[in-house]
Amino acid sequence: MRSSLREEREAGIKPMGGPLFSYGFRPFFLGAGVWAILSIGLWLGALGGLWELAPGYGALAWHAHEMIFGYGAAVVAGFLLTAVPNWTGRLPVAGWRLLLLFALWCAARIAFLVTGVTGPLPAVVIDSLFLPCLLFAMAREIVAGRTWRNLKPLVLVALLAAANVTFHIEVLAMGAPDVASRIGVAALIGLIMLIGGRIVPSFTRNFLSRMRAKRLPVPFNHFDTWALLISGVALFLWVARPASNITGSFFLIAALIQGARLWRWEGLQAWHEPIVFVLHLGYAFVPLGFLIGAISILVPGGIAGTAALHAWTVGAIGLMTLAVMTRATRGHTGREVTASTATLAIYGAMILAALLRISTSFVPDAYGIMLEVSGAAWIAAFAIFLFEYGPMLLGARR
Repeated sequence: MRSSLREEREAGIKPMGGPLFSYGFRPFFLGAGVWAILSIGLWLGALGGLWELAPGYGALAWHAHEMIFGYGAAVVAGFLLTAVPNWTGRLPVAGWRLLLLFALWCAARIAFLVTGVTGPLPAVVIDSLFLPCLLFAMAREIVAGRTWRNLKPLVLVALLAAANVTFHIEVLAMGAPDVASRIGVAALIGLIMLIGGRIVPSFTRNFLSRMRAKRLPVPFNHFDTWALLISGVALFLWVARPASNITGSFFLIAALIQGARLWRWEGLQAWHEPIVFVLHLGYAFVPLGFLIGAISILVPGGIAGTAALHAWTVGAIGLMTLAVMTRATRGHTGREVTASTATLAIYGAMILAALLRISTSFVPDAYGIMLEVSGAAWIAAFAIFLFEYGPMLLGARR
């Protein structure tokens, strides 16, 4: 099956819809880039009083939902729909099946923008279908390929799907999300810790081996297992008891163990290859989020808890997803896997967005301007991404 898959790829066989619907990363990375710009632009406009967002659902709830379950779910879909064929040796989900999945995701984004006309219920129903459909498509491929160990990431996707439904229930019943938003963020950070633990040391090892480096990343071992378990417990406690000293203590342990895990991957040796080094920078926001969260809980009157949240959402999720999208797009469209000047600008803008958004908790007097500049940097990162990588995603593989 692996050889037939390779032969079909090399033969240039195109499914219905041409290049755009030949592989999952193409429509979903493109859609994620467009929505990253529109959603933050709409949110900043709503904060400035220019328009009302998601009447009947709530602008703040809409913003949190669209970052976690709109943008975040799109990148997860694009990554998994591209990775699973490599894991299983089967042909990718493509053509009309991929088109339907992408259309369902798009329909949910549009439905939330017209709740003033339709009410929130149609948007909630449409949106609640996407992640279960994605989960079914991925599970079907993994079961058919009998690669059982690759079911583990799908557990977190199932958690994300359950959190999405719970998010809607909380909003409709209580007017605002609470537990579900933390579950959604925890699921995405869990995916970064799990899948990042595969790809970051793997890509770094490949690069350092070519450079004939003396030290290579430490392979996955019991230390990584304990790091995932302890960090998973910390995230569970954060969901259940976000202000507890026990949670703060586990956050501190998780920060140390995730920092040590990152150090074992030898990222400093890859600083001169940005498309590799950015994976380490993106992952670094995971222990940073744990550390800021620990301080915000354990030190009374210290840092606001939102700083930890944005270290994860803008830093870890924002930078890590862009790092993966740029690398995967280049590799799967036949380009050289290296960072161009524009790609460096993408990374720089997202790092700026993350640092400024985190810093709003430290400099409350400059909150407004820092928030606006952070949002502008986020939009700039994705605008450059669409400018450089949009044609790659729409065009045929070289």
